[in-house]
Amino acid sequence: MNTTENATGALDGVRVIDLSTVVMGPYAAQILGDLGADVIKIESPSDTVRNGQYRTTPGMTPLNLNVNRNKRSVALNLKDEDQRAKALELIDTADVLITNMRPGALARLGLNYADVAERNPKLIYAHAQGFRSDSDRAGNAAYDETVQASSGLVDITNRALGTPAYLPTIIGDKVSALTIAYSVLAALVHQRKTGEGQHIEIPMTDTLIAFNLVEHLSGHVFEPVQGQTGFPLSMLQGHAAVPTKDGLACVIPYNPQNFRDFFQAAGRPDLAEDPRVSGDTVAPEHQTAMMALVTECAPALTTEEWSEVCAKHSIPMAPVLELDKAHEDTYVREGHLLDVVDHPSEGKIRSVGIPVKFSATPASVRSLAPLPGQHTAEVLSELA
Repeated sequence: MNTTENATGALDGVRVIDLSTVVMGPYAAQILGDLGADVIKIESPSDTVRNGQYRTTPGMTPLNLNVNRNKRSVALNLKDEDQRAKALELIDTADVLITNMRPGALARLGLNYADVAERNPKLIYAHAQGFRSDSDRAGNAAYDETVQASSGLVDITNRALGTPAYLPTIIGDKVSALTIAYSVLAALVHQRKTGEGQHIEIPMTDTLIAFNLVEHLSGHVFEPVQGQTGFPLSMLQGHAAVPTKDGLACVIPYNPQNFRDFFQAAGRPDLAEDPRVSGDTVAPEHQTAMMALVTECAPALTTEEWSEVCAKHSIPMAPVLELDKAHEDTYVREGHLLDVVDHPSEGKIRSVGIPVKFSATPASVRSLAPLPGQHTAEVLSELA
């Protein structure tokens, strides 16, 4: 993990004001910070990401540490006229503003796009919210679970698993954060060409609908429709990791030859001769039954043995990474995806690595997540 204070990246010279809370906006701003931007986080102590469980210093929760590195923290009460004026002065110096405040609150504070663009015409104003501003849900509160429901994701899990479960990850927040990041990058290209800023609206529900429908629109791509929605492989019953002799693994035979090689390795030559895997493809109506046989046979070998067999025969396979042991995993260690680093206030912590590698403008961790308001005096002194 690159943790030098002197590193620069592709966004060196870009200033971002992070006026967002919880995960979506802060994660997007952190990505821009990793890419070299100077990110100033305007915050109050009430941000829920700082008020969860923590081990040492108040406000320095694990979630905060994971979404607020490469930022300078400025504590300002936006309801106070003088402090709000300081926030506006900071926004005047910025290339990008990211916020997920509701439109009504932004308007009351004089921080909507029209207000700030009049002062700073080159500003890229990225506003993320649960629903489109021109919809009847515009002012509704949005949480990841409501976005999973309103985007069709809960319907997908209900049809695939038989229960309307929420995915146990805040996928709406994180996919929307990535969407904010790439949208801002596109707007920065335009800004550099023309000097113009613009307003970007990123509705979480719309973002996740588009994300889900890439494969799950399926037979409804056509008009009139030619089949059901839902990507067939993902919707199979029993579409899950399989138990090996000593653990769990993802094993996905992709074609009949994969199935035949898998069954041979499992010591089941009779299944390798099954007519359902004798041709060039496995018929859709046989997929569920064949995957049930894979699950039945997988305990014949250990996870490591299956890794060798599947690599030899080009069968898609991966061991299941156990999060409690992620820091011990060879792939994770060699990729510096979870390094132990020294945090100024928290001591030794595990820091999630940057997954993208640049040959000319490497991303870097130049500073770890700050204490609340840690840089208030420093940043405001720059306005003088």
